[in-house]
Amino acid sequence: MQNGLLAAALAYIVWGLFPLYFHQLSQIGAFELVLHRTLWALGFLLLVLTWRRQWQWLREAWRKPRLMALYATSATLLSVNWLIYVWAVNNQHVLEASLGYFINPLVNVLLGVLVLRERPRPAQWAALTLAAGAVLWLSWHTGAPPWIALSLALSFGVYGLIKKTAPLDALEGLTLETLLLAVVAAPVLLGWDLSGRSALAGAPASLWAWLLLAGPLTAVPLLLFGHGARRIPLSTLGLLQYISPSLQFLLGVWLFHEPLQATRLTGFALIWLALLLYSGESLWRARQLSRAT
Repeated sequence: MQNGLLAAALAYIVWGLFPLYFHQLSQIGAFELVLHRTLWALGFLLLVLTWRRQWQWLREAWRKPRLMALYATSATLLSVNWLIYVWAVNNQHVLEASLGYFINPLVNVLLGVLVLRERPRPAQWAALTLAAGAVLWLSWHTGAPPWIALSLALSFGVYGLIKKTAPLDALEGLTLETLLLAVVAAPVLLGWDLSGRSALAGAPASLWAWLLLAGPLTAVPLLLFGHGARRIPLSTLGLLQYISPSLQFLLGVWLFHEPLQATRLTGFALIWLALLLYSGESLWRARQLSRAT
């Protein structure tokens, strides 16, 4: 369990520090950066599969149209999430991006109600109500809903919903997703390079070195997360997930000096209160079930 706890915590820490990495590549447009991230991540994953001699599943996957359609959908959602996140970080919206991942657990509860017909407990309903109140508060005071946060939370929430029932394990599933995305990414990048429209034309070696890191930085946290998720209780994993948006929030305020007005802080406070209620009730219920068994 200690190894699993460390692995999951490291995954969330890496995700929380992602703004530091993407700021090094801010001169590259979000779309082009996501295309490169896809290809370098795929290269890293293929090396891992080669090292593990884990190829049989791919031949079987190509023969299952429904499975391919499922992973094409999850790949699309993942790429949308990546694109919104990279754009947000490189356009000084780190705080709103962190808000999206604070909201994400509550979106998961909502998707469970709407899609899986789950019945939330009273505390979960209260947490959802508080979160909805926070979104309405922010929308009223800013004149528009927090679209970045909502888009990140919904895209990753639906992605997680699909992955919950997907048959492949974390490494195989991520490889298939990036492989499907690479079918689009590779020709687009090639066309940009040939036409001279790439932001990387004449780029220094240091920039290419940062890009090469996209492979392991994309794949390693997901592999650590998969390792940890199998070895620690779901309630513990649920508490650890707040490491990532908390680090992003701190980076947005203290390092990137994004404005945090009182009205915006009130919206965050409502979300934090909702998460405290949701997590506290989940932890209490897990302990009650543990005692009963």
